Amino acid sequence: MNPRLRAANEAELNAMQLDTDPLADDTIARILGPWPAGMPAPDASQWQAIGTVNRLFAQWSSNAALHQWRPEGEGIAPALAQALQDYVAAGQVLPSWADHRKIERAEQLFMEHGALSCILLFCASLPECYVIPDLSSVLHTAGQLEQHTEHRIRSTAAMIFPVMLHGGLTQPGGTGIAQVLKVRLIHATIRNLILRGNPQDARHRIRGDGLLPALPLAAAAPPTMHQALYARGWNLLEQGAPCNQEELAYTLLTFGYVFLRSMRRLGIGLPPADEEAYLHAWNVVGHVLGIDSALMVHNMHQGESLMEQMQTRGRARPVAPDPRPALGTALMQTMAHAIPWKLAKPFPPLMTRYLCGPQTAQDLALQQQPVPWLSRAVFWGVLMTARVIDATVRVVLPEFSIVRALTRVLGYHFMSRVLMGQTRPLQLPDQLLGQMDDAMARWSDDPRAPGWLNRLEDRLTTPGCWKLGRRTVSPANA
Repeated sequence: MNPRLRAANEAELNAMQLDTDPLADDTIARILGPWPAGMPAPDASQWQAIGTVNRLFAQWSSNAALHQWRPEGEGIAPALAQALQDYVAAGQVLPSWADHRKIERAEQLFMEHGALSCILLFCASLPECYVIPDLSSVLHTAGQLEQHTEHRIRSTAAMIFPVMLHGGLTQPGGTGIAQVLKVRLIHATIRNLILRGNPQDARHRIRGDGLLPALPLAAAAPPTMHQALYARGWNLLEQGAPCNQEELAYTLLTFGYVFLRSMRRLGIGLPPADEEAYLHAWNVVGHVLGIDSALMVHNMHQGESLMEQMQTRGRARPVAPDPRPALGTALMQTMAHAIPWKLAKPFPPLMTRYLCGPQTAQDLALQQQPVPWLSRAVFWGVLMTARVIDATVRVVLPEFSIVRALTRVLGYHFMSRVLMGQTRPLQLPDQLLGQMDDAMARWSDDPRAPGWLNRLEDRLTTPGCWKLGRRTVSPANA
């Protein structure tokens, strides 16, 4: 990047560290009101209001349900109801620059690569998301990755699937906008808790050095996630606002740019027009999520440049103690538990290193996790051999890919065991769960692969059939 342009971008990113999301922040501030001095009592009205909002989320079951939405139920404070109605009315509007044709193409690409997208979420998007120390420190405080790893992963999937399935962003029957607006309000709640008030006035409300000291927690019972966030302490000048615009934009890169970069690194990259359509769809998601359009990328070159710059900036501001190794270990262990073959259980850190590079692996301390020499030899041997075969056969069959077949197999196991386990269904409307079941049934065969390769995939999944979602899908009728 041109040094003068990078310097301008540095100044813009510095400013973005204190910028958040006025619409969502003001909504939560209207709902919670001013916090009391010190640690709020367990029965404080703010905790009750957060619980009410979380219950009302269930009524946002589709994009159509947002139209002229009114909260249903007894005992809902009029001020809370009006704040949410105003938020939904303003937040559900797509940007004027949204291109429905590009969004539809992105949906088609997701359907074509859906099973593969799961392994890329686990081994690329999420690991890169945890590289930025400030982001990781918030997750560490919430205990969501070490103690509730699957919950965090499944919550992420509960946003990705709704926005990328057909009509998620553009059709009344879709659920993408509804799910993103929930996530946006959750971000605002986290900011309000950590800064103990509206982030929009934090610079004037917090003392001159920007420090919010940590508060003591009662020893009688473990704190809830919300109490832990409220009590953790924060330095606004050194850390910027939590979940600020730069961090939100970085997270958006991990779902759009990092996915496409990983496809390239596996040797199955998409044409430039398809990559730009996929990035465009995620930019629309970013708009609904409250991200400034100045921080969005429109092609892979822009994505690479911004990703590198943001990671360099994040690594220059370490957090002590560093939460990233514990987060990386928890993520890798969750993936290992989902792999049924003992020899392949050490594959996740190896795949993450391959897709994300040695620096990210070092940030998450993945190199410190022991990997048996046989597993290492099999992983690299199979991957490199498959890459060579793919490159050779594609001279005749351009769509051929053994790498895609193998990563799809791993994706199936992660989806069935972590995302769509029958005992722990995703917290999504039944209508959307049905759409996901149907989509996963179609993912059982790769339309780009020859029949013998699909049969090999069948043998590498659970014998005879595999469970996806709430129904059993067998190779015979998929």
